[in-house]
Amino acid sequence: MSRTLALFGAAMMTAQPAVAQSAYDILGAAGVVPLDSPQPAPKLVVDPPLPGPLSFGRVVIQYRAENLRIVPVFGPKALEVTPRIGHIHVTVDDLPWHWADASGEPLILNGFPPGPHKVLIQLVNANHVPFTQSAVEFVIPTPKPRR
Repeated sequence: MSRTLALFGAAMMTAQPAVAQSAYDILGAAGVVPLDSPQPAPKLVVDPPLPGPLSFGRVVIQYRAENLRIVPVFGPKALEVTPRIGHIHVTVDDLPWHWADASGEPLILNGFPPGPHKVLIQLVNANHVPFTQSAVEFVIPTPKPRR
């Protein structure tokens, strides 16, 4: 038993400490204090759709914005807010219309017919002017016949 404790103690003393990231490293600047320096350009990170739901015509797309907070605030005065705020625009299959989403939650789209599809996600400011965008292409499989 004492040998086990000695080995455990030696292992603990030689273990490398984990590199801790601060909240600022993950979340960026605090949203309660105006920024004094220029903000970095907004970035949009979009994952491919989750594969499981595609089999029944549902598309779940996770995304995140960097250097921009997704909030339901709109209009010219919102452009003065620091850190920067905005939302996303979503366009499906190159249709001539889109919708705005300010939830910051994953996109869940239902009722897609079998075949290839595309979802365009634009990161926009509070006046709907795009910063950047990303398109996700996927295929809804043909349903298997039930027995």
